[in-house]
Amino acid sequence: MLFYEKVSNNIPYIGESLAKYKGVEIIDRIGEDIVKEVVTSVLCGENIRSLTEGLTRRRLALSNAALFITFLKSNHDIGNFIDKLPEIVKTELNSDISSEKKLFLQWCIGLTGKSIQNVLRNEDDELDNYLNALEESLKQSAAKCKIDYGELEGILEIQGVECRVDWPFILYLFAAIGTQTLAIRGSEKSMYGKLFEKLILGSLLSLLGFQKVDHRTDKTDRVFWLSERGEKRESDATLLYRPGVGVRFDIGFIGPGNTEISLDKVSRFEKEMELGRQLHYMSTIILVDRIGERSRIVEMAKAINGDIVQMSMTHWTKEVASILAEKIDFKHPIVELSNSESLEYIRKGMKKANLREFI
Repeated sequence: MLFYEKVSNNIPYIGESLAKYKGVEIIDRIGEDIVKEVVTSVLCGENIRSLTEGLTRRRLALSNAALFITFLKSNHDIGNFIDKLPEIVKTELNSDISSEKKLFLQWCIGLTGKSIQNVLRNEDDELDNYLNALEESLKQSAAKCKIDYGELEGILEIQGVECRVDWPFILYLFAAIGTQTLAIRGSEKSMYGKLFEKLILGSLLSLLGFQKVDHRTDKTDRVFWLSERGEKRESDATLLYRPGVGVRFDIGFIGPGNTEISLDKVSRFEKEMELGRQLHYMSTIILVDRIGERSRIVEMAKAINGDIVQMSMTHWTKEVASILAEKIDFKHPIVELSNSESLEYIRKGMKKANLREFI
């Protein structure tokens, strides 16, 4: 293969940068103001999935465009590009390029991280078989398209670069974009879920006047920590109101169709937690998106002295404060505010929030 016959050379920088990143990098890549708007909206009862969908669509649009440009420029630079694409990608995947570029190249041949594990089983021989099957499948599809729809001919031009397109080119491109879309949507759902759980819990408890600390702290007055793990269970957040009095939180963007998951969250809680040598009474609050009409989760929560709060309710943040006031004699101005005043309190408070301390 000649040096210039590299698909990776034609991947735009924005495509490479959007191919893979961690939740902790989202604030820098998307912007703290935008992320803060999402968290504020969730605290006021809006749907986290509908809010993050806009972020996902933006990443997808830019990533799809970058993949399209990669195909156009490669088709211009490399003779018989589509015929050579599988072999070029296979060679480049074994070369010294960034993991982001390798991920991008995998999409070009219809592979995601999961399909490499499940279809190829991480074996080189399986990759050859896969590529042969891919080529044959797309050749047959191109032939069928010619019969059903006629010849496809045209020239696309961008930045002075011309690219002649036909059915094989378009079908490979469609397969790549479809793979890229599937991979990004899957990774974003998991990434946003884990990230925003921390951001929402951290922001909620900070707004209510609690200070974030390390879980090994000796402080016991109005403090909280995130993602405490114990031998028997896990809680997403733990707060201590005063010595001997605390509350554990579990959060999940779980709709009414996932009742088993919600029930499992309830069943994992116990009434007491030992912190060092001191035994703290623990109440439990579980935050879910919505509760189904016939769900048993509310009754199960009561059995362990717990409460279920639906984040789909507009004033759920104030409801959490009211539960704390009832269970641990919590004092905070938001409890006495009207519903509309509580929303304004949240919006003002979130302007001062430092989201980075929660991730």
